[in-house]
Amino acid sequence: MEDFAAMGVKRRDGVVCELFGFSSLSPTRATFSLRTFAEHGGFTSDAADGWGLAFLEGRDARLYKEPAPAADSSWLHFIEERRIPTRLMISHIRRATRGAKTHANAQPFQRELGGQAHVFAHNGNLGGIDEKFAGAARRFLPMGETDSERAFCILLEGMAPLWREGATPELEKRRAVFEDFASDMRALGPANFLYCDGDALFAHGHRRTRSDGLIAPPGLWRLERCCERDRDALDGAEGPRQHLVLFASVPLSDEDWKPLEEGETIVVRDGRLLVRQGALSLRV
Repeated sequence: MEDFAAMGVKRRDGVVCELFGFSSLSPTRATFSLRTFAEHGGFTSDAADGWGLAFLEGRDARLYKEPAPAADSSWLHFIEERRIPTRLMISHIRRATRGAKTHANAQPFQRELGGQAHVFAHNGNLGGIDEKFAGAARRFLPMGETDSERAFCILLEGMAPLWREGATPELEKRRAVFEDFASDMRALGPANFLYCDGDALFAHGHRRTRSDGLIAPPGLWRLERCCERDRDALDGAEGPRQHLVLFASVPLSDEDWKPLEEGETIVVRDGRLLVRQGALSLRV
C-alpha cells in the first residue's frame, strides 16, 4: 500500500464527498486517476466514510463499494491491480452527513430499468427531500437512509415511462427528464450528479461545500482528452486515437480542467460531448 505522506500529498481537512467518472471511445483503464481520487478518501481529506465505483458493461455494471476509507482499502488496491477496462465509470467517496456508515448508504447506487443497469452518484445535501416528494415513490424505493439514494429513486420514477418499450429512449427525452430532476434538486441544496443509463453519461454541476464552509460553484469539473490509444490495445478498441471526457468534484491533475457552470448539464457518449445545457443553453 502506498505511503501517501511520503509521496508529498497534501491533506485537505473538512472536504465533503467527491465524484469521479468518465466516458471513453475505447475501453480504458483509469488507474492513475482512480488512484489519485482514492487518496482523497481518507488521507488527503476527511471523506472517509465509504467509497464505491461502477464499471458499466453493456446492459450490466460491476459495482464495488464498502463503508470504509478508500485510501486504506485493500479491495480498491486489488481493483487497481486488476486494471479492469471499461468505457463508462462512476465513482464516489463519502463523508457521511445523513445515514449510518453502511454498505447500503455507500455510493454509487444501482437499479434496473428497461432491462438496463442504471447507476447514480451525488455530492451535496438535499434538505427536505422526503417531505417535498412524499408519496412520489411507486416502483423505486431506497434501501438506505441517504438523501442521495432518495434522489436517485425520484429520477428513475421520472425516467421509467420512457423505458417501457424496451428500447433505449431518445436522448432528448432523457435529457429533458434529467434537467427537470436537476432543477427540482437544486431548490433543496447542493446538487452535483453523475448518472449513467448504459448509453450515455449525464453530469450536472451546481454548488459545492468547500473546506472553509463556503457553498459556491463550481460543483463539478470536466476534462477532455484526445490521445494515442494504450499500447496494450483492448478488445473493442476503435481506431488509433482515444477520446475521453472525465468529470471530478475537484481537478485530479495539472491538465486543463474546465468548471461546469452553476446548473449546467453535460451529456457524453463514447468520450465525446453530445449536449451542454446551462445558462447559455449551448449545444455541442
